[in-house]
Amino acid sequence: MDDGTALGLAAAEHIKKHLVSPRVRDGVSLRPGLTEAELAATEELFGFEFADDHRAMLGEVLPVGGGWPDWRLGDIDPVRRQVDWPVDGVLFDVSENEFWHRDWGPRPPEVHAAVEVARTHLATVPRMIPIVSHRCLPGGRGTSGYPVLSMYQTDIIYYGDNLLSFFTHADKPHVHPKPIRFWDDLL
Repeated sequence: MDDGTALGLAAAEHIKKHLVSPRVRDGVSLRPGLTEAELAATEELFGFEFADDHRAMLGEVLPVGGGWPDWRLGDIDPVRRQVDWPVDGVLFDVSENEFWHRDWGPRPPEVHAAVEVARTHLATVPRMIPIVSHRCLPGGRGTSGYPVLSMYQTDIIYYGDNLLSFFTHADKPHVHPKPIRFWDDLL
């Protein structure tokens, strides 16, 4: 078992024991984990890959409700909004709050043009995948152990050094979590 799978399975066990009971609590219920076919269909539909730890967790348990995306996709619109949330938040700040990242070159004077330049650059950065509400983890097969970020437009903070510490709240001060290109610049 690789480190990503072990991390994801430990996070799933913590969820099963501590996050919610088997019955519905605070609008959250635990469902059986996603099958490989369901994981693959979700990745294809949204055009991303889950990180190995996130994938392993979702293969064991699927929390639903209370801000958790229902990856079984009964209604894809709310899940699509969560998936698009990180990029949409940055684009909102480009449009409404004059945010501009230093690596994007000179900001175009027209808002519409600035948003399009930002959108082009954001298409090249790691895709942030929702865990619950606006807490996200970078996606990507073959990756694991990245920090969980709380993302609200360009107001971004660490919420856990990795998936397991996010659930166990076992964080020490964030000394040197794994870097996430572009998104770390907003911390």
